[in-house]
Amino acid sequence: MLKGIPPLLTPELLKIMMAMGHDDALVLCDANFTVMSLAAGKPVVHLPGASMVQTVPAIITLLPLAADVPHPAAYMAVSGQPDGYRSALQREVIDLLKPEMLSSQSVESVDRYAFYERARAAYAFVLTGELQPFGNFILRKGVIGENLRP
Repeated sequence: MLKGIPPLLTPELLKIMMAMGHDDALVLCDANFTVMSLAAGKPVVHLPGASMVQTVPAIITLLPLAADVPHPAAYMAVSGQPDGYRSALQREVIDLLKPEMLSSQSVESVDRYAFYERARAAYAFVLTGELQPFGNFILRKGVIGENLRP
């Protein structure tokens, strides 16, 4: 254990987040996500006892969200629902992400199959124990640094 690091974050996950570069994507998956086929040799960290509401705050404690894009985070849209529909879990996670985003940014809704395609390009995956269907999110890593000097 280390001070200031959420205990939910495993050494493997910390290493992955450190190794990620600017704009690399981290997929946070619910327990039903087809992670092993979509990850195809990429790192997969298992957090079987953790909900998405526990996982997201732990990760964004250390992982900066991309500030140079309109949507630094995305969620899998619930199939068969009208545009704009968000489950209670999705609303809760989005509320957790909002303080980490600029006022001009938002979380993007992505159709299930488009989400799978986007996930295939991700750097790594975190498979949680979240049992709520469509509880999947993609976070894009930003940078930490000083402002440019003129």
